[in-house]
Order: sequence, then structure tokens, then C-alpha cells
Amino acid sequence: MTWVPILLAERSASLRYLVLRDLLELPKNDTELMELERLRTQDRILTELLDLQEDDGSFRTLDGSRDSWRGIWGTSQALLRFGYLGFDSNYPAVKQAAEFLFSQQELDGSWALPDEKSERDIRESYSMIPLQTGMPLRALAASGYAQDPRSETAYEWLIANRLADGAWPSGVKGGQHVFPGGYRRLAHSRFGCRTNTTFAVSALANHPKRRYSQPAKKGLDHLLAQEVLQSHALGYEVARTIGFERGGGYFTYFARHDPAMLLDLCGKIGASLEDSRVSDLVNFILGLQGPYGLWEYPSRPIASRWISFDLLRSLSFIDESGDWVSLSPRTPFQAYPKLKKRY
Repeated sequence: MTWVPILLAERSASLRYLVLRDLLELPKNDTELMELERLRTQDRILTELLDLQEDDGSFRTLDGSRDSWRGIWGTSQALLRFGYLGFDSNYPAVKQAAEFLFSQQELDGSWALPDEKSERDIRESYSMIPLQTGMPLRALAASGYAQDPRSETAYEWLIANRLADGAWPSGVKGGQHVFPGGYRRLAHSRFGCRTNTTFAVSALANHPKRRYSQPAKKGLDHLLAQEVLQSHALGYEVARTIGFERGGGYFTYFARHDPAMLLDLCGKIGASLEDSRVSDLVNFILGLQGPYGLWEYPSRPIASRWISFDLLRSLSFIDESGDWVSLSPRTPFQAYPKLKKRY
């Protein structure tokens, strides 16, 4: 395990804490773990985030601006980081942020549609987009609120708005489902959208019980059917969560196919190596591992140790066998199929 001394040499007390807790599995009363639990509250990754919190509990975006979606986008990103670092409802800033999101929730369990000016088409023509609930619910579940009654209502809304084939659509316009853009298409769904499905599956994967449900498994099955493995995107979602990447958007939120995120979902939902797509994903990721047991993230080298930790943790959750069942055929994915020439 040559990665141990390298990861424990990381400057961030938060990462050292997670390595000892999740990879080395030290007991809660371990002296070093207890010391790091205190030190992580002074970690720059946390303190810089706390500087963005408003009096009402919401968060500005990472660049310090207020997002136009009532603060829901920025607050969701903040809760994702809190949850990833191991902070839950016992931490005051998390509780305040969660209560802010719940204060914006509609009676049916959903949240209002985004009103970003650059996404004018969303505001003026869509009546429903699954990510309007998937994004905040994913963040709430990640930070310890998955089983809150208000979250459970949101889960029911998400499940009620999925397609008959188990995917989630781009949305509804004029009472009709909308075809997704090519880069968001799902291989085995006519209207299924990869961005909306990823948000929904991620929210379900962070629930202690719903992660093993049929909607979670079927949604993951759709994502695995994409057959896209991009080494340059490996770890992008972790880098964005911690703050090393500043991605945004709504429909474009998951424009990159991050194999590390897909691996994380497989581990949480219970997809096993018996599925050839999962074994290929694992082999692909292991093939990119460096000589010291770490993975490089060339665009932001500072994120490499975080991504290595995340991959090592996810790999430890993948079982050789289990009750995971998939009947989907392997289908090479092509975002924009080439048109046949007329002549």
C-alpha cells in the first residue's frame, strides 16, 4: 500500500482524516483520528466555504456571486462539499444550509425550476425538469438529510416523474416529453436524459435504503449502458466538489463522462463485477493507476490525492458478486450518429 504515506502527507487535515477513517478504518477513539477531527474544522477547504454563507443559511457560488436560482444552486454545491468532508446535520452551517433549501421546497416535494437568464428556455417553456429536484435532493442526502420527511417527499416526486423505461427525461414542454441533446442521450431510452438521470440516481445512491431500490438500480443500468470511458475526465466530480474545478450549468452539469463518479455509484448501489460493464470500468481505472498507487489529474494536480482517495474507497465497495442483475445489452454509444450520405 504505497499510497498510504503519500496520502497521509497531504496538507489538508480533512483528507488525512478521511484516509484514516475510510481507508485504514481506524476506530473512532483513535488518538490521531480524534486530533484530525478537531483540526479539519480549520482546514482551508472548509473555512473558504464558510465565508460564502449568507445570514439566511444559503451560499454564494464559488466565485462569490449569488446564483439566480434563489440560491439553490450555490447552497446545493456547498452541502455536497460538507457531506463529502464528513459533516452532517450536527454541524451548524450544514443545518442552516439544509433548512434554507427546505424553505424553498414546494408543497409537492419539488423545487421551483431554475431561472438562470442564460437558461431562459427553461423558465419560459418547461413545466418540469427532474434536476429541479434532483440537484438539491442529492446535496441534502449527501449531508445527512436523506431520511428527513421532507426529503422523502422529494424522492417520491422524483420517482413519480421518471419514464416507464426507468430513466429520467430532459423535461416536459406542453405536456410532452422533450428529446435530449445528443451528448445527453441514453442508449436504451427514447426520451431519457443522462444529466437528469445522473442527478436522480445520485440522490437515490445517497439514501441508506433507496440506494438498493429498483429505481436506483434501473437508473444506474441506463448510465452503465453509455459505454463511454474518458481518462481525461477521471475524478472531475471530486475535483468540482472540493472546489478545484468550477463547473456549472444545469443540462450541461454532467457534460463530462467521469468514470470515477460512475464507479462511486456502482459501489453505493451494489453493481458487482459479474456485470462485464462494471469489470471493464474497474479495469480501465486500475489501468490508469500510477506506480505509487495514485491517479494523476493533469489539469489540476492539486486534486490528485483527493481523487486517488476517492477511487481507492470506491474500489473497496465493489463486490465480485451480489444480487445485481442487468438485462441491458452492451451498446456502443455515439452522441451524434453520422448521417448517411444521400449519394
